[in-house]
Amino acid sequence: MKIQTGIVLSLACAMSLYAEPVDMGTIDVEAKVDTEIVKDVHGEDIKSADLAEALFKQSPSVSLVRRSGIANDVIVRGQKKDNINVTIDGVKVYGACPNRMDPPVSHVLTNNVDYIEINEGPYNVEDFGVLSADVKIHTIQPKDEFEGDINLGFGSWGYKKAALSASGAITENVKFLISASAETSEQYEDGDGNNFVDQIQREIDAGKAIPTVQYQDQYKDMDAYTKKTVMAKLFWNITDNQELRLSYTGNRSDDILYPSSKMDALYDDSDLFNVEYIAKDLGKYSKELNIQLYQSEVEHPMSTKYRLMGAVDYMTHTLTTKMQGAKIKNSFDVDNHTITAGIDYSLRNWNGWYTKNEILLPMDYSYSIDDVDTENIAFFLKDTITMDKLVLDLGLRYDDTTITPANNRMKMVQPENEYNELNGYIFATYNMDKDTKLFVGAGKSSRVPDAKELYWIGAPKQVTLPDGSMKMVAPAIGTPDLDATINYEADIGFEKKFENATVKAKAFYSQLDNFIAYNASKAENKYENVDATIYGFELSGTYIATAELYFDYGMSYQRGEKDTPLTGQTGTDMPEIPPFKFNAAANYDWDETLNFRAELIASDTWSNYDYENGEQEIDAYGILNLKGAKRWGNIELTVGVDNVFDTTYAVSNTYYDLILLPTGSNDVVMLMNEPGRYFYTNLKYTF
Repeated sequence: MKIQTGIVLSLACAMSLYAEPVDMGTIDVEAKVDTEIVKDVHGEDIKSADLAEALFKQSPSVSLVRRSGIANDVIVRGQKKDNINVTIDGVKVYGACPNRMDPPVSHVLTNNVDYIEINEGPYNVEDFGVLSADVKIHTIQPKDEFEGDINLGFGSWGYKKAALSASGAITENVKFLISASAETSEQYEDGDGNNFVDQIQREIDAGKAIPTVQYQDQYKDMDAYTKKTVMAKLFWNITDNQELRLSYTGNRSDDILYPSSKMDALYDDSDLFNVEYIAKDLGKYSKELNIQLYQSEVEHPMSTKYRLMGAVDYMTHTLTTKMQGAKIKNSFDVDNHTITAGIDYSLRNWNGWYTKNEILLPMDYSYSIDDVDTENIAFFLKDTITMDKLVLDLGLRYDDTTITPANNRMKMVQPENEYNELNGYIFATYNMDKDTKLFVGAGKSSRVPDAKELYWIGAPKQVTLPDGSMKMVAPAIGTPDLDATINYEADIGFEKKFENATVKAKAFYSQLDNFIAYNASKAENKYENVDATIYGFELSGTYIATAELYFDYGMSYQRGEKDTPLTGQTGTDMPEIPPFKFNAAANYDWDETLNFRAELIASDTWSNYDYENGEQEIDAYGILNLKGAKRWGNIELTVGVDNVFDTTYAVSNTYYDLILLPTGSNDVVMLMNEPGRYFYTNLKYTF
């Protein structure tokens, strides 16, 4: 099946339904009991455009994977990359880089984000590959009346940002939104005053990295990144109950430095196109019909050009990915049931190749990910049953997935893989009274291996044979016969509201069958399936002390273990399972125009880690952030300082699933420190 089939089916379904005029209504962003809502990202997170950092600060269940000054990644409940699903206004987004230099959350900036839903667990059957968590990013929407804002931001280490947004009605039935931004920053310094170059040199001096990973002299003073973005939307109310939404988001980043890797991104470009048709109250069996077509494209070349190893001959690894999707879903009410049924289709192409001094390598060694198509078609069904105080949510999804490499390499034929899986869940919420909710859920979800895990071929290199002759070798890192990962999970918790406080607690247990793990002990086919478990708890809440002073807090803990060690290894600790994390903040509203916030983020020692696959112990830390904002009519000034005590600390571990700096004799990978004390200010004018 091709994407055109999904388009034709979508349009045919839309044209066949009769529409009656009804008010479209408004969007309800109130969190369900199993969902965390991170609100007003556009207004609150103005320090930088990095969404991963904003989520790390606001949510205790989110951990940061630091790679650079921007374009960082997230871990949710000890799960990362394809084990969590990320959508932007319903658009499924993937990065092109197998080294996670451009993760999905990096393709939208904080100044364009309205709010974010974080759904933990296997309780989403509408989207492809929701294994352990679901991050739904909702961007800002066009307004009924003309309005907009201009933001100018400045910070330590030469940070500069300018952003503009405008929105309003063109006609009675047509609304628009346009948003644009540009920002740049020098290399940040950690608490010891070391910038990117200094952190690399520290590793070289300690014998933890080879000297050729250092930047060449002419590149040592490069900025950390330059980034530009634009977003445009057009909403047309065709009738009172029908709406057509068109949107485009473009990102252009240049010269992004990744000091803990041996390559930097020459540029990172992405384009997201989205078309959505919504119709409400079409008849007895169509309370709401939603048809969506989208396409996301990313191009990402990473290179050794700026490093000493690339002074004479530099290697570039260029990757592209295109995701095309179509979804049709229809919901209707029958008695106490709200039923949603739909079809979800996607086709992802992922292609990668190597060049030396911008000349393509010979065909046998040129492809890293060989023009791989991942095609999925799924059918899903949901039912929400309301029974007085009890609400039952049920879901089913059947996936049919085919993964096909192009096999352009002359001396290597890689197999096609097919996966079929039936997933589902049941989630019960019991409203004891208007202030108390109990919930329990159980479900099964799955995700297929990606093209990197199946087919990735490493960069070719010359090796010396015993007879003294030279041979070109390109290691097969991917494992073509991997099984899909299956998650069997149970969640339980409660939510309680008091007169001046709220508290929410939940615990989970996840059994992962055929978890896809990286095995550094193997020379080739380094990915393998292993059964594992992850369990943990989360606690969050708020407390209103006075009319002016209120507090919010959150904490999370998870632990993960493999059932058996990987081939040739002895350890069973799961990788990328962050330690106990605690977030707390005090907020003081002096009056309606002046407010302050003091924020604490702390973590325990990272003492359980996958040492045989590159991870290491990381010290505990605690940092304090301060922020204040003052408004004068249409003008708002924000000033803040992060990491007030200039602490030197790290949050990201060094799992070999990422290609990090070549190591020295002691086989320790560079641990990248977080920014030190950071001052920032933002001036906003609203019109």
